Amino acid sequence: MKRAHVTPLIVASLLIWGCTDSDSNQAGNNSKKFTPVVEAAVVVAETTMDGRPGKTFGIVEFEDGPHGLIIKPRLHGMDPGPHAAHVHEHPSCEPDDEMGMPAGAAGGHYDPEGTGVHAGPYGQGHLGDLPNLIVEPTGMASLTVVAPRVTVADLKGRSLMIHAGADRYDSYAEHEHGKGGMRMYCGVIR
Repeated sequence: MKRAHVTPLIVASLLIWGCTDSDSNQAGNNSKKFTPVVEAAVVVAETTMDGRPGKTFGIVEFEDGPHGLIIKPRLHGMDPGPHAAHVHEHPSCEPDDEMGMPAGAAGGHYDPEGTGVHAGPYGQGHLGDLPNLIVEPTGMASLTVVAPRVTVADLKGRSLMIHAGADRYDSYAEHEHGKGGMRMYCGVIR
């Protein structure tokens, strides 16, 4: 019998930077300058179904930007291809023993408005729907993506889930394990 491996993202640090909207009056320029409000870094480490930590895969950094949440993966040793990424509602990466689901205690996608709709990062559904993370053939993931509707403040007290496959932003009925397949990587954001 094959045993599923889960990789939790363990929170390494949460740095608060502050926000400044400063008017620049140099040469008559009144444009506003944006600086990140909060930055968070999450370490990716492997665990089995029983929650034991294992191999480290790198970090994912988050910061607020002028167009939404900036997501900067710095991962290595992962399976190549696109991987679904979502903010899940509960701050847990523990398995759900009753359902036998890795990281099942994280609950569903973060959906504070109760839409019940999986519309992707640009639609008007779950706020926790993020763009797919791309892992290169070398096993590296370093392509920065932006989620326009969510902020770092929304991440606090939730978990980040990275799935085995890509999110197609369609109906749940077609997928045995939900969007993107099995929950493979998870981290609690504090």
